Amino acid sequence: MTRSVQSRFLAMVALAFSVIVVPLFALFLNLATDRASRELQQNLEVLIEANAQALAKPLWDFDTESVEQITATIVSNSSVNSVRVEDLSGGIKVSRPALPRWSKNGLANLSREIFYQAVEGPKPVGKITLYYSRIDMFSSLRQAEVMLIGIFALAVLGTVCAAVFGHRLMVMRPLLKLTAAIEATRRLGSRHHVDWQSNDEIGRLARSFNAMQIKLENEEAELRLAHRRTTDVYNLTPAMLFSLDDEDRITGVSDYWLLATGYHRREVVGRRFVELVPDDDQEAYQELRNTRSDSGVLEATTRFVCADGTIKDVLISETTRDGETADERISLSVMTDVTALKQSEARNRLQAITDHLTGLKNRKGFELSLDAQILRTDAAGDELACLFVDLDRFKWINDNLGHQAGDDVLARFVKQMLPLLPAGATAARLGGDEFAILLRAHDAEASALDVAASLCALFADPMIIEGSTVRLSASIGIAIYPRHAQNAAELLQKSDMAMYSKKRDGKNGAVVYDPSMQDHTRHRAELEQDIEEALEHDWLEAYLQPIIDMTSGRVTGYEALMRLVHPERGIMPPAEIIAVAEETGAIGRLGGRVLERAVSNLARISAETEDDQTYLAINFSPQQFDRSLPVRIAALIGEYGIAPHRIVIEITEATLLHDNPQIRLILDEFSRFGYRLALDDFGTGYSSLSYLNRFPVDIVKIDQSFIRSLTEDDPEQRHKSRMLVEGITAISHKMQCSVVAEGIETEEQRSILSGFGVDYGQGYLFARPQPLSALLDAARKNRTHPRKVSAG
Repeated sequence: MTRSVQSRFLAMVALAFSVIVVPLFALFLNLATDRASRELQQNLEVLIEANAQALAKPLWDFDTESVEQITATIVSNSSVNSVRVEDLSGGIKVSRPALPRWSKNGLANLSREIFYQAVEGPKPVGKITLYYSRIDMFSSLRQAEVMLIGIFALAVLGTVCAAVFGHRLMVMRPLLKLTAAIEATRRLGSRHHVDWQSNDEIGRLARSFNAMQIKLENEEAELRLAHRRTTDVYNLTPAMLFSLDDEDRITGVSDYWLLATGYHRREVVGRRFVELVPDDDQEAYQELRNTRSDSGVLEATTRFVCADGTIKDVLISETTRDGETADERISLSVMTDVTALKQSEARNRLQAITDHLTGLKNRKGFELSLDAQILRTDAAGDELACLFVDLDRFKWINDNLGHQAGDDVLARFVKQMLPLLPAGATAARLGGDEFAILLRAHDAEASALDVAASLCALFADPMIIEGSTVRLSASIGIAIYPRHAQNAAELLQKSDMAMYSKKRDGKNGAVVYDPSMQDHTRHRAELEQDIEEALEHDWLEAYLQPIIDMTSGRVTGYEALMRLVHPERGIMPPAEIIAVAEETGAIGRLGGRVLERAVSNLARISAETEDDQTYLAINFSPQQFDRSLPVRIAALIGEYGIAPHRIVIEITEATLLHDNPQIRLILDEFSRFGYRLALDDFGTGYSSLSYLNRFPVDIVKIDQSFIRSLTEDDPEQRHKSRMLVEGITAISHKMQCSVVAEGIETEEQRSILSGFGVDYGQGYLFARPQPLSALLDAARKNRTHPRKVSAG
């Protein structure tokens, strides 16, 4: 390095000398030579001119001696090497000297014609020629100039030597020291300083280098401290830390990792991590390592073999990023023991798919099992039966004996059911009193029917629950995969359809799915759509059926009956509409619309007949009973100017059955507002008579089934029915309740009921439920006979 810098400096000096000094010296010599040449030329021209005039006379006179004397005089001049004179006739030819000095630069000549001034004018008489040496650069220099050149050369040489010495002293010496410090730092690994002080650039460079060395020493000390702290943190952190290279080899592990796994550092560093994973999980682990996210973060759960052979479930969180080179990768992984968490998750997963009351699978667990069973069924080429079991009359147990009793019934049923199931069967509680059973067999239908018969036989004897005798039954629907369904959801749905079909057909038994059952489901969906469209497009009407005074035949009231008038299918059966609306929750909106229409119709009829005493009987579903109902009715009748006593609220046994305090509070509110209460379908329930005592009933309506039995062909049944109707009438009167007989269709029935003292009658004998327009027409026709009612 030193020789290279020195040589480059000398080369620069030589280059500067050759570029600046040499051209100047050459220019100086050239100018001196040119000056000397001009001076010599001028001298020779003067000399030859003067001697040409001097030789004119001797040549004219042919005076050879004078010519030679003049020629000798000319040759004596140091600048002339040779002279030659000759006349025009050739008689005189003088050359001095005979052998001239030959110059190393060669000879040059200068000639002149010689003219003699005669009387006639100038006459040419001869010619003179001078030979002289050419002047070179150095021969033309004067002594002063030579001294000047010498002084200049000494100055240049001194300057060069001073520059070289100064460069050596002021540049090379500190540079060598700086180089030595750098080499020592490189070889020895310690920071060496430069021993040089000056106020020039080299001094600043040395000070900057020493400051840099000091800063690097401090930074290295900080890095060593940070590395020591990082290593301490790495080893003391209570987490299993380790690092991997690109080939999955372990490059470092923390002390806590070694403590938790039982390995020694020398046993694991350099090994591939996959070697510490059980053989069964190695392929899955390799796949997980290939699923790294874009951020370079990998999270994988696998099993890990400890030094003592125990296997743990571990969660590995690995973060990687590329280093400064393409082949370098920085990796840090945290391994967490999640064995206890995995076990807890397994327990939670089991709890999530298990019914806590019965220990069977719940709906979620059943759906998972159903998917798995379908795959096994496809693989084996068998059939899979799904039994949908619903316990009949279970709701009565919950409502009357309490939910604890209901839970007891479910637990006892499951305990008796499990021994009846064949091996490999799956049972689940889907919710409430609904159960599902999966049976896989070559002839799944036969096996399912056998199991269903065994389950139904469980309820042959009544259950004793908390001292009460309870009779239950089971409605079971059966669907077969792949005969009836192509997937799990369809299989469960069709077994559910079959179960509901059995419930509609009388409950207590099993039925296999038939495609015709889907027609009922489709019909149900159409009814739901019809209800929504009716509410949206106002297809609902309130038909009114007159209620007649049995003595006078006068109309005393009307029962409002809902009718859905479809624009294409006409009037639809109200019973189906109401049942579906109660199940879907649309009964509130539907009942509210019909109530408003019925009150409006009563106001129209009252205005037409000028009768402000006829009442309006309105049926309400139990779902419609809420605290705001009495107020809403009051607002509605106030709008139409109808007195509260003209509103009769008809309630059924289903409404009163549970003796709900909320229902009782609403009934009391009805009475406070001045509405009257009618007990509908009286005589069909288990405790109808007690309702007359427990609730503020004003009117009792005898169920039409008793009215039809009054004229039965069987004398014994006819006799019993008449006794019941007569007894109900007497008891109701004793309780200060009016009696209305429903479903009167013949004069014989009317006569019998009149004989029993029934107050009012309702039925086709008097009038069918009619729209407002028909009632208004009838009122106009019978305006002259207000006490007569037209049948029909």
